[in-house]
Amino acid sequence: MSDINVNQLLSQMRTMSVEASGKSPQSDSSGDFAAMLKQSIDSVNQTQTTAGNLSRDFEIGKSDVSLAEVMIASQKANVSFQAMIQVRNKLVDAYQSVMSMPM
Repeated sequence: MSDINVNQLLSQMRTMSVEASGKSPQSDSSGDFAAMLKQSIDSVNQTQTTAGNLSRDFEIGKSDVSLAEVMIASQKANVSFQAMIQVRNKLVDAYQSVMSMPM
């Protein structure tokens, strides 16, 4: 299993979220990890919701939704979810390491 830099991964997720939403990037100077993590989770949730909506629209036969759009949105949602799982795993590993330290 390869080492994943959690900060780099979160930064990439944040960048992808900003690009997907079309908003200008915001600098988070406070460094609040909880807010950054919540923003990343919300971004993954939004990506999955969008993919689900596109899939549903395609299934009911809306003419403005193509199969390519559905597949791309589905893959984006899958990749972002897998990345979030990896971040969670790293956080759990870090927590277990801290908890196993002698006092």
